[in-house]
Amino acid sequence: MSKKSTIAVEKVNQQIVNWLKTYAENAKVNGFVVGISGGIDSAVTSTLCAQTGFKVLCVEMPIHQPPSHVSRGREHIEQLKQRFPNVDQVETDLTSVFETFKKAVPESDDVAQLSLSLANTRARLRMTSLYYLAGIHGLLVAGTGNKVEDFGVGFYTKYGDGGVDLSPIADLMKSDVYALGEYLKVPNSILKAAPTDGLFGDDRTDEDQIGASYDELEWAMLADEAGKSEHDFSGREKEVFAIYKRLNKSNQHKMNPIPVCLVHRD
Repeated sequence: MSKKSTIAVEKVNQQIVNWLKTYAENAKVNGFVVGISGGIDSAVTSTLCAQTGFKVLCVEMPIHQPPSHVSRGREHIEQLKQRFPNVDQVETDLTSVFETFKKAVPESDDVAQLSLSLANTRARLRMTSLYYLAGIHGLLVAGTGNKVEDFGVGFYTKYGDGGVDLSPIADLMKSDVYALGEYLKVPNSILKAAPTDGLFGDDRTDEDQIGASYDELEWAMLADEAGKSEHDFSGREKEVFAIYKRLNKSNQHKMNPIPVCLVHRD
């Protein structure tokens, strides 16, 4: 189930950059703000934004973050600043804010649900910070979600990293993002790092949480789009397809518009 991207990276790169430029011009904003995690998605997104010539503010928002995440993010930002004069950076350490929040709300006896709720809280604190910075600088919040995360398994926090103004890479599979990252000369430390959302304060990977790799999830997403069912597979393929379908179904509330009760007025 290994996936290799087939996109024409140079063409796709230019298409996304032109799209970003046009959107920013029409919105009459100064540029973009991007949360930098030390991962491939935020590295590619910020590099795409930087190519527009508009102001790009790269934001680090550590909350009890593992040192490896912080160092990768800083390496990328420094490289980006050297390549593009329109790139600036700011670090907003939200650890104390997060700890204050935890003291202000009641705890739960359900350890698993508490852990997940606090992980989502980290993402929502970061979203709030990005919109604060976007507001004072006249910028748009650029999302960093890819197609598998945003429209396949819904692997993001609603109103957290899912709270954005525009999504430059949301039509790219993870393998496409990596191909674009290589083309854009993203640091090797990021290209080789195992994908992780960094929301639990440890080194657990996305694969640890989901139970399948992005290569496997891409395969399952394409199989689902082709009309396949669980009965068409066996062994690991059947297991992965079931994981994909379960997450796709349970996370529809993230992917679909918010339900509105339409009132009958006759």
